[in-house]
Amino acid sequence: MKYYSTRDSEKKYYSAPEAICKGLAPDGGLFIPEEIPTLTKEEINAFYGYEYNQIAAEILYKFFPELGKEEIAEECKKAYAYPNFDPSPAPVKVCGDTAFLELWHGPTCAFKDMALQIMPRLLRMSMKKCGETRTAHIVTATSGDTGKAAMEGFKDLEQTRITVYYPTDGVSDTQKRQMATQEGNNVNVIAVRGNLTMHSLR
Repeated sequence: MKYYSTRDSEKKYYSAPEAICKGLAPDGGLFIPEEIPTLTKEEINAFYGYEYNQIAAEILYKFFPELGKEEIAEECKKAYAYPNFDPSPAPVKVCGDTAFLELWHGPTCAFKDMALQIMPRLLRMSMKKCGETRTAHIVTATSGDTGKAAMEGFKDLEQTRITVYYPTDGVSDTQKRQMATQEGNNVNVIAVRGNLTMHSLR
């Protein structure tokens, strides 16, 4: 699978591991796949009885085949297994004629756990495929859910570090406690007094 930048009219291609390691394209654009993988009706029907991690692995492999099918399946199993998710990542609850997809069963009770439990693992896999020996240091700012979910996803993951900034009075008490008590030898969280206001200069 090849990826190119949304700002690149000439379509310079990158492999999936290269795109994941770079994050943003060199020209500041977003990486998109050369084509969107599709699922046949037979493939969808074959998912019946699969666990969430198995379905996730099948779909992710279509986007990132260079990472290896067995490797992706193993990482999905780790990311979406108990105790990360309890009882399961995305249970469907039915109430009358309405069905609810619950996305709050992850380690931080935020729907962002769905992506941030597997994304750090895909980054580490991609770094190995690209022969990258340096440590990836993720620096981010949060207003609550994202920072805690990111720290939980990256905690103790080899070859990675993460630093999260948050406004002292800009998150809930629960979110503040979640971040302040985050475990992991490679995580760091910093409270900032005030906030960051962007002004356009003319």
